[in-house]
Amino acid sequence: MVAGGLTLAPAAWSETPWVVPAGERGKKNPLPADARSVALGEKLAKANCQPCHGQRFKGDGPAAALNPKPADWTAARVQGQTDGELFWKISSGRGAMPPWKPQLSDSERWALIRFIRSVAVR
Repeated sequence: MVAGGLTLAPAAWSETPWVVPAGERGKKNPLPADARSVALGEKLAKANCQPCHGQRFKGDGPAAALNPKPADWTAARVQGQTDGELFWKISSGRGAMPPWKPQLSDSERWALIRFIRSVAVR
């Protein structure tokens, strides 16, 4: 990864802010915040995200020893991000976090965000 002209080793990712391009931050989730969207997001999260993010999505799954550590979706640090920021991060990936754009459609990635929002209130 290149940051400020310096090449960073993967271990440095945990210390480097994951900056989302300004044009991506304001993107709005086109899916309704309804039970159907949340259920689809939950199904996708359980199939694709639990190994790292854990059964309760607190970043404590079997693969949680990754660097950087998987995010705790219930934490203010995640919940405080815009839908556009989350969508870009899920789509692009970084380090051990794979880019999900090739595997999941736009609608599926937006549904994941609806589910991520729902875990904060569980």
